[in-house]
Amino acid sequence: MTALAAPRGWQGGWAQGLSYGGLGLPLAFVALPLYVILPNHYASEFGIPLATLGALLLGARLLDAVADPWIGRLVDGWFTHSVARVLVVALAAAVVLAAGFRGLFFPAVEGQTALLVWCAVLLAVTYLSYSVLSVIHQAWGARLGGGEDQRARIVSWREGLALLGVLVASVLPSVAGLSVASVVFALALAAALALLARAPQPDFHAHVTGAPDLVAPLSTPGFRRLLAIFLVNGVASAVPATLVLFFIRDRLQAPAFEPLFLASYFAAGALSMPLWVRAVARFGLARAWGAGMVLAIVTFAWAALLGSGDVAAFTAVCVASGIALGADLTLPGALLAGVIQRAGHGQRLEGAYFGWWNFATKLNLALAAGIALPLLGAFGYAPGSQDAEALRALTIAYCLLPCALKLAATALLWTLWIRKEEDE
Repeated sequence: MTALAAPRGWQGGWAQGLSYGGLGLPLAFVALPLYVILPNHYASEFGIPLATLGALLLGARLLDAVADPWIGRLVDGWFTHSVARVLVVALAAAVVLAAGFRGLFFPAVEGQTALLVWCAVLLAVTYLSYSVLSVIHQAWGARLGGGEDQRARIVSWREGLALLGVLVASVLPSVAGLSVASVVFALALAAALALLARAPQPDFHAHVTGAPDLVAPLSTPGFRRLLAIFLVNGVASAVPATLVLFFIRDRLQAPAFEPLFLASYFAAGALSMPLWVRAVARFGLARAWGAGMVLAIVTFAWAALLGSGDVAAFTAVCVASGIALGADLTLPGALLAGVIQRAGHGQRLEGAYFGWWNFATKLNLALAAGIALPLLGAFGYAPGSQDAEALRALTIAYCLLPCALKLAATALLWTLWIRKEEDE
C-alpha cells in the first residue's frame, strides 16, 4: 500500500493530538458507567431482575444502534457547512448527555415500574446524544486522512485519551461517589469541546455533491468484510465487559479490589497503544490486530482457571487483556479510515461509515446484555450467588465464550482480510 501525504493541518505534535483526542476522555468516562456499572447498579440497588434488566438494555441499545447510521448521515451534512455548525451541534448534544447521565443514576421516581420507564427513556436520550458526539469525533479524525501509521496515530490519540477517561471512571465513582463523578464528567466534556474548537480542521467543503449517501458504505466490499470481523470480535469483548463486576464479586469474591482490577486493565490498554502503533509500522494494521486477538484468547483461557481470592492472578489477567484492548481500540478504526480512502469516499461520507460502525458496536453491546444476562438467570445465577453450578455458568460466560468468539474473529481476519490483501 502506498502511503498518502500527511493530512492538512496535522503535524502529529502532542498539542494537536490533545486538542483532537481530548473529547475521547469524557465520552469514554461516561461509557463505562453506562455499559458496566449501570446494569449492576439497577440490579443491586433497586432489585430489578436480571432478565427484565437485560430486556430493557437490549431494547434501548438496539434503538440507539439503529439510529447511528442516520446520525452518520446527518453528521456528513453538517460537515459540508462549517466547523461552527458542527461545534454548535456538539455543544447541544453534550448538554443533553450530561443531564441524562446524572438522571440515570439519580432517578426522580420510585417503584420498579416507574424506575424501568425512567431508565428506558433516559437511556434512549442519553445514548442518542452520546452517539452524535461520537460520530462527530470519529468522522473528524477520519477526515484528517494519512497513511496507515498516521491514521493509527490519530486514532491512538483519541482512544488513548478515551482509556484515560475510562481509567478515571473506573476509580472515581467508587472513591468519590456517582454524584461527584457526574459533575467531573460535565466539566471534562466542556473542556474537551473547547479543545476540539482548536483542533486541526478537516476540509469542510471538499467534493460534496448532493445529499450524503446512507447506504454507500454497505456497497463497499472492503467495509463489509471489515464490519463482519469487527462484529464478531466486538461481541467477544462486550460479553466480559458486561459480566466483569459479577465475576469479580461472586467468582473471585474480591469486590474491594474492583478499582485495582479496572484501573490496571484500562491503564495497560492506554500504555500499550504506542507499542501497537510501532507494531503497525513493522507488521501492518491487520496482522497487529490479529496478534491482539490471540493475546486475548490466551488471557481469558487462563482466567477460567481462577477462583476465590486469586487477586494477584486476576490483576495479571487485567493487564494482559488491557494490552489486547489497546489493539482493539487503535487498529480497527485505522483500518476503517483506509477503507474510506480507497473507496473514494474521503471528505464526504466519513459520518455514514462511522454511523454503521457504531451501529455494529452497539449491536454487540445489546447482544451481550440481552443474551448473557437472561441466560445466566436461566442457569440459576443471581448477583451474590455462591451456588457451584451458577458460578460455573458465570465462568463459562465470562471466560470461555469470549475465547470461542475471539477464535472466530481471528479466523475471519485471516480469511477475509489478510489473505485478501496478499492476493491483491
